[in-house]
Amino acid sequence: MRPETAFGSQANSTPELGLIGCGNRGVWITGHFLEQTGAKVTAIADAFEPPLAAFREKFGVSEKRSFAGLDGFREMVKQKVDAVVIESPPYFHPDHAMAAVEAGKHVYCAKPVASDVPGTKRFVQASELAAKKKLNFLVDFQTRNRDVFKEAVSRVHNGGIGDPVFGHIYYHAGRNRAPETTGLDAKMAEVKGWLHSKKLSGDIIVEQNVHVLDVGCWYLKGHPLKAIGTCGQMARKVGDVSDVYQVTYWFDRGVKVDFSSVQFTKGYSDLCMRLYGSAGTCDAHYNGLVRITGEQPWTGSEKDNTFTGGAIQNIKDFIHAVKSGSPVLNNGAESAQSNYTGILGRMAAARERVVTWDEMMASATPYDGRNNM
Repeated sequence: MRPETAFGSQANSTPELGLIGCGNRGVWITGHFLEQTGAKVTAIADAFEPPLAAFREKFGVSEKRSFAGLDGFREMVKQKVDAVVIESPPYFHPDHAMAAVEAGKHVYCAKPVASDVPGTKRFVQASELAAKKKLNFLVDFQTRNRDVFKEAVSRVHNGGIGDPVFGHIYYHAGRNRAPETTGLDAKMAEVKGWLHSKKLSGDIIVEQNVHVLDVGCWYLKGHPLKAIGTCGQMARKVGDVSDVYQVTYWFDRGVKVDFSSVQFTKGYSDLCMRLYGSAGTCDAHYNGLVRITGEQPWTGSEKDNTFTGGAIQNIKDFIHAVKSGSPVLNNGAESAQSNYTGILGRMAAARERVVTWDEMMASATPYDGRNNM
């Protein structure tokens, strides 16, 4: 399909976007789409009417192209838009992505891609269908689109720290506040408070920690072979999500990664991806220091603007690809690999025993937060 055909006029036409999920992240990402690319959101969907109304007022979207309820996305993807931006809870990402691709829309999706193995597999199917249709399908991992992280990983892959030996990866952060759910029935209250629902978020190791686990897979050129760990709810008593994880991952060639996560800290926060090699160490921090020390020292950045800068670059790349038709972006497979890595750690920690990659991949039961899947 020629770019001018996709837009109904010329290749430099303004892309029209549909948005699923009009909460804080949806508003934030929309602002960057408008400021950085000139794209506009012309159709929206959300499980709740209040955020839809607020979004319409802020961005001037027609009420006729605004769809409320858990099934509102089905009507939204039928609207005349070029791409769909997905900022809904992870549990819904596979269905939202598949519906958009089946409707012939490009997809820009927040991480993580799903909350369980069956959902991740469905998300991959959506990305494969997008590839067949030559539609862009981009998951918003910020780290992989920052030049300083690309250079660090390139140096690691080219022997800059010698042979990888051991990884130390952690995601230590503060609390997330629970939303107000007064007056909602149990189902919609869970949707409103999705961040504190294991079923809808995938727990913190999938929903939050996938950022650093993704970099670990990137460093080590693949996924872990097995894992063992523990988890629990110790200090933050909200919903049923954990606030502590400790997992050991085994990667190829015997490389072990010590992973930990806490989500209750006060006065301290850091996301660290560190790989020790036989000749040096690569130390990289999301929104922070990126460097290599040892026999081939290199300082890439004292403080990288990973969160905002990475999202902006992803947005620019996505809209450029949508408008030009080349290249067609699709990181569905690598995003799924990182998602499975989080799920593997979750299963191993819940069962407190070794779980292999193959055992995790064979699980076919949807995760409900209680079944240790």
